[in-house]
Amino acid sequence: MLAGASLDNSVNILPEQAPISVKQEASRDEMLSLMRSKKVASLLVLNDEGELVDVVDRSEIEDQILLSPPHLSQLEITYIKQALDDNWVAPAGPNLLRFETELAQKVDRSHALALSSGSGALHLALRVLDVGPGDRVYVSDMTFIASVQPIFYEQAIPVLIDADPEHWNMSVPALERQLAKDHAAGTLPKALVVVHLYGQSADMGAIMQLAESYGVPVVEDAAESLGASYRNRPSGTDGVLAAYSFNGNKIITTSGGGALVSDRQDLIDHARKLSTQGRDTAEHYQHSEVAYNYRMSNILAGIGLGQLSVLDDRVRRRREIFDLYKQELSDIDGITFQGEPPDSRGNRWLSVIAFDPDKIAYHPYTVLRRMRERGLETRPAWKPMHMQPLCRHLEFMPHSDIDTVSSSLFLRSLCLPSGTAMTDEDVRRVAGNLCEILAEG
Repeated sequence: MLAGASLDNSVNILPEQAPISVKQEASRDEMLSLMRSKKVASLLVLNDEGELVDVVDRSEIEDQILLSPPHLSQLEITYIKQALDDNWVAPAGPNLLRFETELAQKVDRSHALALSSGSGALHLALRVLDVGPGDRVYVSDMTFIASVQPIFYEQAIPVLIDADPEHWNMSVPALERQLAKDHAAGTLPKALVVVHLYGQSADMGAIMQLAESYGVPVVEDAAESLGASYRNRPSGTDGVLAAYSFNGNKIITTSGGGALVSDRQDLIDHARKLSTQGRDTAEHYQHSEVAYNYRMSNILAGIGLGQLSVLDDRVRRRREIFDLYKQELSDIDGITFQGEPPDSRGNRWLSVIAFDPDKIAYHPYTVLRRMRERGLETRPAWKPMHMQPLCRHLEFMPHSDIDTVSSSLFLRSLCLPSGTAMTDEDVRRVAGNLCEILAEG
């Protein structure tokens, strides 16, 4: 119609854009080959009389590559079976105790508490630091909403700190200005929640120095960064407390779950009590404070034990995938990758790219939809908290007086499939399709 045709015209007047058709007996491989060669996402299926009998979408017949699916080892079933055989199916038992011990050792912490979610771990971290109604809590602006929700649980006030343009984590200049401002006003925060985005450590040396100079305790949201390191120490060892997530899409999983770690036994002991409904020391059921049901089950901890044993292999593979993406996309002018702060080694939980809008014609959402048509799952970067309807009223400190980084990254970025079960061929398929789509623009 844009070309001047009416609904009475045949599509043959648009030969370059005419639908591609196949016979009904065409095989899946034949259809897929035709779609790839013609660079189309759908085919018309015709019978012997030339009548339309079906429309096949590429995403229906091409093997999907998901963003970050679970990748189990062969050990999980052994621990699960043991739990079932011994009837340890409650949030207690030998798998749970062993998982906490091995996790603490893995992340170089004295104590670990296995919980039902990373969000629960963050919530308990705020509770044991006595964060309450009206308290200010600094938090990274570019993150998933789970970093902020626990602050709201306690009726505290999140203060959003912008991202760094290189590694996308909390901006040290923004943090420094916010601390100086609140110190002058007598409104310093009760806690600081630093997120390690997409498995890359924040600049914890500078952040800890600032926080300690103002006497502000630091909680690390290491939900995405298990297996990463900063200055040769595991991610999550700098703050007074750190929270991990074992959600199904994380680098290792317990199906659903999380953990809180610390070197302070008093904080973990208090969190442990709060995670099991806050029962006081007594023979009867006595409760003196509001508490929760956040404990991990012994069965899920068995999955965690199996996963923890392959963590180093999973990190190695994620980094290989990231390096292969960089190699395959190196010829495209206008694509950059999330960087690593000095002295850090990310786990590359997700490989994330940013488009230069002056050099890339397509918006990331256009690319996302085209990739989806080809059976390839991608995802936008996290929408910053200051752009969320829930958080629009909150105070926000930008990276500089002239530069807001997190919103710019959100509008230009795309997360690529990064699951550790991907083969090199899978990575090249993702990269090749991305190059093909961008070339069309």
